[in-house]
Amino acid sequence: MKQGLLIDMDGVIYSGEELIVGADKFIKHLLTKGIPFAFMTNNSQRTSLEVVRKLKRLGITVESKHVYTSAMATGKFLGDQSPNGTAYVLGEGGLLTSLHENGITLVDTDPEFVVLGEGRNFTLEMVQRAVDMILAGAKFITTNRDPSPKKPGWNNLGIAATTAMIEEATGRKAFVTGKPSPVMMRSARKFLGLETAETTVVGDTMETDIQGGVQMGYKTILVLSGISNKDQLSHYAFKPDMIVGSVDKIEFPLKWW
Repeated sequence: MKQGLLIDMDGVIYSGEELIVGADKFIKHLLTKGIPFAFMTNNSQRTSLEVVRKLKRLGITVESKHVYTSAMATGKFLGDQSPNGTAYVLGEGGLLTSLHENGITLVDTDPEFVVLGEGRNFTLEMVQRAVDMILAGAKFITTNRDPSPKKPGWNNLGIAATTAMIEEATGRKAFVTGKPSPVMMRSARKFLGLETAETTVVGDTMETDIQGGVQMGYKTILVLSGISNKDQLSHYAFKPDMIVGSVDKIEFPLKWW
């Protein structure tokens, strides 16, 4: 039976602009052994090619077929839901590209959807316009609900904060397409051509990677090189199938392969 991995990036492969020790060897092993994998990221700003270029700068050489983003999941979802639909977008390159590739027309008036992704280039005036569109009947989609890390000098407000602002102003809850939503967890698996029993999720965050994997019936591996630590695990009603310090501690074949 074919087996493959959906791998989170920040906190698993790198931390900011620094490669996590052993991550390059881990990916090289997957490539050498022909194990299917995709980096599964909630960041909707970058295109898959931009992700590939960042990884190359860090010493990891992969192709676009190894990247699946929340922007890609959002584009596919909207393309399936409303072929030739329209959207007003608060977001950047990766999200705009994916929507276009899936046949969604970007408009400034009377959209079917308002789509929110990460970004620093939209203004409060644009947010107000989005609020008015949602109040007029547009459906509200957000690529993820990742919180701000709440660190001084962080260059991203955190999409959870922007989503909450629009939800409060409209009284409408956003439909989330990114992790841990089944929308992204399922489409990422299909992107790799895997079945449920063939899929393992590797991540550093209990609320997104591990929760999403558990809910979909995938095997899960929590790495402690990012956000989560062992002291927090008792707070959750679910648990990962395996816990390791970092990806270079993962031994193949996995016990369920």
